[in-house]
Amino acid sequence: MTRFGFTLMTEQSGPKELVDAAVRAEAAGFDLLVSSDHYSPWLTEQGHAPYAWTVLGAVAHATERVELATYITCPTMRYHPAVVAQKAATLQILADGRFTLGLGAGENLNEHVIGQGWPPVAQRQDMLAEAMEIIRELLTGELTTYRGEHFDVDSARLWDLPEQGVPIGVAVSGRAGIEQFGPLADHLIAVQPEAELVEQWNELAGSTIGSGARAIGQIPICWDPSESAAVTRAHEQFRWFAGGWKVNADLPTPMGFSGATQFVREEDVAESIPCGPDLDHIVESVAPFWEAGFTDIALVQIGGEHQVPFLEEVAPELLERLRAAAPSS
Repeated sequence: MTRFGFTLMTEQSGPKELVDAAVRAEAAGFDLLVSSDHYSPWLTEQGHAPYAWTVLGAVAHATERVELATYITCPTMRYHPAVVAQKAATLQILADGRFTLGLGAGENLNEHVIGQGWPPVAQRQDMLAEAMEIIRELLTGELTTYRGEHFDVDSARLWDLPEQGVPIGVAVSGRAGIEQFGPLADHLIAVQPEAELVEQWNELAGSTIGSGARAIGQIPICWDPSESAAVTRAHEQFRWFAGGWKVNADLPTPMGFSGATQFVREEDVAESIPCGPDLDHIVESVAPFWEAGFTDIALVQIGGEHQVPFLEEVAPELLERLRAAAPSS
């Protein structure tokens, strides 16, 4: 059965609003909540960037059923992997086993703030692999000493461990990433509905999507009673999406994203993001993910001030339509 999630987008809402949205999303019937983990918004128009892990702790306490995940956390620069392991274990206890740790190689936007520069992509990937090894080892509860090319851990042990463990998802975009990270992870994370990724995961990762492993995708939407207002809002706050992840990973500031997207038009955004009140159009836009074999699909509702009307007035009916259209097994 395809599962549908709601994104707690830290770039567009403050911490209290995110917790409130989480409660409303659970009540609306979403299966999971995924949270971005940013130090900065993509664009100044979004205007927020609270600490995701504090928000998720509050969400774990405020909700009962819905699953939680980071989408995604970079465990290589802003956070040392030993610290990521500790906070993931703690959050899993608070969430009573509902949490999945989503990891990825990160973006310059969030990691440059510690003043250590931004490594080239091959180095970032090697760092992520080391970090995942460390996190895996620490989550066993054993005393851990690790000496790597990028990270060291000295006699570390996690003292509070969840009985359920912490499943790990990893963001990948192609065969090389799956070969390197798939054996270290439980679940696939990707932002494009590519069936080839699912096929390669099943071939290379040592686990099978739909039989234990999950493929978790994400898609932005901009529901609004007015299509024109939705397009304007999506352009204002989400035109950064047009650059693609190879560009998005390297730009360092919201001003950089603003400059890089200055020639993106409203009609360009409307072609790639479903905007307006047409729920059937949203369902059609989400469908490529389940057609590609994704098991979990999280929706991003663009616009922080529009979370409540979307969750209360639209989400229950939209979820009905999505579940009616998606594969039941």
